[in-house]
Amino acid sequence: MYVADSRSSKAPVAPAAGQVRRGAALRAVPGAVLALGTVSMVTDVSSEMVNAVLPLYLLTGLGLSPLGFGLLDGIQNGFSALVRLVGGHLADRRGRDGAARHKAVAAVGYGLSALCRPLLLFVHTVPLIGAVIAVDRTGKGLRTAPRDAMISLATEPAHRGRAFGVHRAMDTAGALLGPLTAFLVLRLAGGPMLADGGERHGYDAVFTVSACVAALGVLILLLFVPTRQEGDDPSNTAPSLRSSLTLLRLPGLRRLTGCAVLLGLTTVSDSFLYLLVQRRLGLSVNLFPLLPLGTAAAFLLLAVPLGSLADRIGRRRLFLLGHGVLLLAYGLLLSPLRGLPAVLCVLVLHGSFYAATDGVLAAAAADAVPAEQRGAGLALVGTGQALARFACSLLFGALWSALGGPTALAWSAGALALCVAGAAVVLRSPGTVAADSTVAADAAEERA
Repeated sequence: MYVADSRSSKAPVAPAAGQVRRGAALRAVPGAVLALGTVSMVTDVSSEMVNAVLPLYLLTGLGLSPLGFGLLDGIQNGFSALVRLVGGHLADRRGRDGAARHKAVAAVGYGLSALCRPLLLFVHTVPLIGAVIAVDRTGKGLRTAPRDAMISLATEPAHRGRAFGVHRAMDTAGALLGPLTAFLVLRLAGGPMLADGGERHGYDAVFTVSACVAALGVLILLLFVPTRQEGDDPSNTAPSLRSSLTLLRLPGLRRLTGCAVLLGLTTVSDSFLYLLVQRRLGLSVNLFPLLPLGTAAAFLLLAVPLGSLADRIGRRRLFLLGHGVLLLAYGLLLSPLRGLPAVLCVLVLHGSFYAATDGVLAAAAADAVPAEQRGAGLALVGTGQALARFACSLLFGALWSALGGPTALAWSAGALALCVAGAAVVLRSPGTVAADSTVAADAAEERA
């Protein structure tokens, strides 16, 4: 796909081994992936600025119960899931020039989220904030599958783990900068760290800066991301809605989606995890916006190495190992250990979990879906996982309200251990193992 097609009559000169490895590494990350990574990085700075202060604002300032917060937190995943299938199918449809509409649908999604940022300046009640979150997550649902489809189509199959790792690393750089930016903006604006329903200018400053950064992300997408991807074949026919919905008949995709749903049902949301870290370990509320930085830093450092590792050992295998790492984080949080070292360990394990699962799941799903239905196939997997996490947020919030946070986490940890064991059995099927073996063989052939 990206290897030069020499049509010269002269015999090619064999390059040195080091040159081959460097060339392969460069081809593994096409320009389209780097452009999309920049868009995601800028957009994540905007979204994580808001996410860093919103849980504390809702629970402390507005007095929202853990169950109510679980509902709002679930909306972030649920609304995204409701429109992800639509976004994936629309992205696979072809325009008059024969190109798929991945970029157009992604631009609409990014634009919707950008429009939601200034609305936070005018909504001060839980129902209205929930409505804004729902629209923002609708935009995220529209853009996620087209974006991942563009990454997979622009990259050779043997290098998809690395490509998604690079994208997720850039995306996570935004997640790392977002909370830090929110923290600095709050300090510079002189606003209170605890929202009390009175003075709001510190939080208004966060929402204003977030809106400007989101608009910049949309502009980069429109100017620098190519409309047609190199892996996009205009001769492919546009899939029908019925064919998109029947993709789960593919055995590999069906098993992968089932396992993503199963594991998503026992994955505690980030916001609840950070609240548990703050409350159980006695951290000051002033440090709460900085907690995501530990997760983001570990994710940033490990996304590319673990993506490359997935290309070698199998993407499904690493996906399961990542959930095992998350189980270790739960166990550490439930242990008697306290203090800053325990906090750092939990956050590093949490970031390692994302590095081993987020882009790796998308790369594994891309292997199981034909190119002309890449958007819809990735949307199916992502939708199943998002709906499962929506249900988990509701259940965890209810358990927290009834039994307390630590007990709720203990139940979740036990369920996660059972689900990891069940998913290991499902993904050990002959067809799944063969798919991973083919990808690993392709990667080995490229390195040779």
